Amino acid sequence: MGVKTMLPSYELGFYALAVTCAVVYSGSGIFEASRDSMNRKAFRDGIKPGWHYFGRKMDVADFEWVMWFTSLRNVIIFALSGHVLFGKICSMTVPQHRAVVYMLYGILAVLGSMGLVYLMIILSHCLVLYSVALAKQKWLCYVAGLCCLASFKMEPFSSWQSGFVTGAFDLQDVLFYGGSSFTIMRCMSFALENSERKEGIYSIFDLLKYNFYLPFFFFGPVMTFDQFYVQVSTRELTRKDDEMKKIRVHALLHVGAIIAVDIFFHFFYILTLPSDLKFMNRLSDWSLAGLAYSNLVYDWVKAAVMFGVINTIAKLDHLDPPQPPKCITMLYVFAETHFDRGINDWLCKYVYDHIGENHDNIMKELMATIATFAVTTLWLGPCEIVYIWSVFNCFGLNFELWVQKFFQQEPFAKLEAKMPAAMSRRIRAVFGAANFWAIVLYNILALNSLEFALLVTKRLLLTGFPVSTLSIWFITYCGVQLIKERERILAIEEEKCDKAKVE
Repeated sequence: MGVKTMLPSYELGFYALAVTCAVVYSGSGIFEASRDSMNRKAFRDGIKPGWHYFGRKMDVADFEWVMWFTSLRNVIIFALSGHVLFGKICSMTVPQHRAVVYMLYGILAVLGSMGLVYLMIILSHCLVLYSVALAKQKWLCYVAGLCCLASFKMEPFSSWQSGFVTGAFDLQDVLFYGGSSFTIMRCMSFALENSERKEGIYSIFDLLKYNFYLPFFFFGPVMTFDQFYVQVSTRELTRKDDEMKKIRVHALLHVGAIIAVDIFFHFFYILTLPSDLKFMNRLSDWSLAGLAYSNLVYDWVKAAVMFGVINTIAKLDHLDPPQPPKCITMLYVFAETHFDRGINDWLCKYVYDHIGENHDNIMKELMATIATFAVTTLWLGPCEIVYIWSVFNCFGLNFELWVQKFFQQEPFAKLEAKMPAAMSRRIRAVFGAANFWAIVLYNILALNSLEFALLVTKRLLLTGFPVSTLSIWFITYCGVQLIKERERILAIEEEKCDKAKVE
C-alpha cells in the first residue's frame, strides 16, 4: 500500500508515549548497571578515570573513538587545517588547478605521516591498476582490484607489505590499512569508469588527483571517480545563498554530537558491559535489548561524526560527498542498512545493481547479494565473525524479497487490496518490527561479539518468551509506525517540491 497512508493522531500519540516510556525504562536499567559495575575488576581495561567531581568514570572500550580524540586529534586538526587553508587560497587564485594542489598536499601529508616506502607501495598499486584500466576490460579490472585488496587483507601478503614500512608509532597500522584499502577501492572505481568511457582514457594524473585528496584518503568515504572528476573539474566555483550557513550548522552539530557522546560514556557503559557475560545475565530482558540497540546507535553516531567532519571539509572544497549513513533508529529494512554510505554507493553501483538489475528476480537478487557480501567480506578482512555477519545479512536481504514476492501472490494480494489502507500499514509494521530486531541481532555480531549476540537472542526469543518477546515486539512495532509516519511526511513534502519545480 502507498507510503502516504495516514493513521489517527491519537494512535500515533499512543505509539510515541509507549516508545518514550520503554526507552526511559530500558535506559534506567542500563544506567543502574553502569553505576553498579563502575569498580568491577573485570571492567578495569574498559573504564578509566573521568569526571571525578561527578563521581563518574568513562567508558573507553572503543579504540577508534579514543584514538580520534587523543593520539590522532592533533594530527587531524593540523593536516585538515592545512588542507582547508591551501584549498581556500587555490580556489581564490587558480581554481582551475585546485585538484593539482589537493593532490600535491595529499601526497606530502601521506609522505610526512607514513614515510616514503608507504607512499611507494600506494603508488605501485595505483600504477598496476592504471595499467589494467588501459585494457578497458571490466572483468580484468575486477580481478586485478580484488587481488590488490586481498594483498592488504589476507596473510601472508598483508604482513609482507606492512613489513616494508620502517619505524613504528601508535597509529601506523590504522593509517596503513585504512589508506591502502580505500586506495584500492578508488583505483577500482577509476578503472571501471575508464572502461565505460567511450572515447579516450583518463590520465594517470586524474587517478592520482582522485586518490590523494587528503580528507578521503585514510578514512573515506569513497566517492566514485565519475562524481569526483566532474565536481573537481568545475572552474566556476559558486555557492548557494545559504550554503555556508548550512556548513556551519553541520559543523556545530558534529561538535555537539562529540560532546554528547563524551557525556553519555560517563553514565552509560554500553561498550564495556557486554564484555562480561556473567554480569549481563543479571540484567533484565529490557536492559539487555536496550544495550544491544544502543551499540548499533553508537556505531551510527561514530560513523556520522567521522564522515560528517570529513564531508564538511569536502563541502568547503565545493564538493558534494556521500552523505552520512541513515540513522539506525530509522531503519527496518535490510536494503537501507549501512554504516558507510560511500562504500554502500560503490558496492551498489559496481556490484549489487550491476548484477541484480531491477532487483525483482529472485535468482538475480541472490547472486547480486552473494557477490556484494563477498566483496564486503574481503573489504572488512576475512575472519570467522565477518563470515557469520555476511551470511546472516545476505540471508536477511534476500529473505525480504522472498517474503515480498510471497505476499504478492494470490490470495494475499487480493486480500490486502480489499482491506483499509491503515490496516495494511499496521500489518506491514508488525513484520517491520520483526525485521528491525533481525537487523539489530545480525549487526551486533560484528559490532560487539558473537557471544553477546547469542545471549541477547536467547533472552529475547527463548527464556523471555512470551512476555518479554511480545512486549518488546510491540514497542518496536510502535517505533516502526513512527518511522513510517516520518516517511509519509517526507514523501508529501517531496511531492510538493516536485510540483513547485514543474510549475
